[in-house]
Amino acid sequence: MAVDEHHEHHLAGGVDSHDESASYLSKRQLQSGSAGWLLLAGLGVSYVVSGDYSGWNFGLGEGGFGGLLIAAVIIAAMYFALVLGMAELSSALPAAGGGYTFARRALGPWGGFATGTAILIEYSIAPAAIATFIGAYVESLNIFGIKDGWWVYLAAYAIFIGIHLAGVGEALKVMFAITAIALVGLVVFSIAAIGHFDAGNLTNIAPTDAAGASEFLPFGYLGIWSAIPFAIWFFLAVEGVPLAAEETANPERNVPRGIIAAMSVLLITCAAVLLLTTGAGGANEMSEAGNPLVEALGDGAAAKVVNYIGLAGLIASFFSIIYAYSRQLFALSRAGYLPTQLSVTNRRKAPMLALIVPGVIGFALSLTGKGELLLNMAVFGAALSYVLMMVSHIVLRVREPNMVRHYRTPGGVITTGFALIIAAIAVIATFLVDVVAALCCLVVFALFMLYFALYSRHRLVANSPDEEFAALAEAEDEVR
Repeated sequence: MAVDEHHEHHLAGGVDSHDESASYLSKRQLQSGSAGWLLLAGLGVSYVVSGDYSGWNFGLGEGGFGGLLIAAVIIAAMYFALVLGMAELSSALPAAGGGYTFARRALGPWGGFATGTAILIEYSIAPAAIATFIGAYVESLNIFGIKDGWWVYLAAYAIFIGIHLAGVGEALKVMFAITAIALVGLVVFSIAAIGHFDAGNLTNIAPTDAAGASEFLPFGYLGIWSAIPFAIWFFLAVEGVPLAAEETANPERNVPRGIIAAMSVLLITCAAVLLLTTGAGGANEMSEAGNPLVEALGDGAAAKVVNYIGLAGLIASFFSIIYAYSRQLFALSRAGYLPTQLSVTNRRKAPMLALIVPGVIGFALSLTGKGELLLNMAVFGAALSYVLMMVSHIVLRVREPNMVRHYRTPGGVITTGFALIIAAIAVIATFLVDVVAALCCLVVFALFMLYFALYSRHRLVANSPDEEFAALAEAEDEVR
């Protein structure tokens, strides 16, 4: 790794940075022009579709059907507002850093790294949670007598990281095909579940003595708040679409179209799955199910089909979130926030260590087998990043009103301000559900920030794309 011996030092937002040689950046190149808006929409759905098949249903045990329904409506509105804000940011600042790039421009190096760290926590832990759900589906299918266990998780990580190492074009096409199968599975499930639907099943959890408790809200008003992290699972990670910006043709136009299209599909799947699964299987029965869509249908042929396709849905999200964490880690490493060796790409333009290192950590976490705990940890990282990204949108609207934006958020800062408030509530809700999981994430987040404070803030790479976006803004401010 050749470094320019005559690099310039300057201060940017209170941190030291330097320019690296051309050979440094040439070893950190992604494959450009690999995706159009339709493939990006597929990527957005792929990130999330596993959440329709498993995980969300634990919210029934926190809020009952009514509590989870209200939480889902609130969270769906938050995500739609969030996506509209991110569509604008991605059209103005198309780079592989996604949320980190936006916050770096708006909030400086500290805000940028804090946002990137929160996203990295989310995307590193989410596949571990999904791996445990994959294990539950594999065991229920009785494939060659395989039981849920570490070998299933290891196989999942090894196979899908291997495909990503072959290159982004190949990976995104495989992902798109798996996602299409997963969506077909949701259609099959919906048609079959209508025949099993019984409105009485929606409210078969006995009311507690909590404030505001009823058949509709068996755990009272507080149950709505406790159900929020599980409602997030219906949409978690859709915000990762802008991470593909550097590998997209015409990203200023295609990234906004892709993320909005993905969110539109996910709103429909969320409504269908929440209503039909609970109505067919029963709120009480579904609240602890490892594969709720299958259990809601019983033992028929449709259940078997949905079980096989449900595995495809889990694999789609597992596969695509590996892509997301690798691009976030790549961008932070390339700019010097994390060790620069992590951003070196192979001859197929895939970031090798950025794919492998979080995979090893995620595999270790999956060995706990605690999918619900891991889910809540991923939600904590996500909600924290949403707060910071929405603050970034508001700051840039106020401070840089003339910045070129190829797409503008309807409603402007009112839209993103709403998303900011709900995201802040969601951060607090993770402590309500599992204080240990939330505190563990908080400790990890603090350690990352300590690393930045003591070491990496003095070693930022000024001519990395994300730092150049920020430097350009600073230069424009000086001209004014």
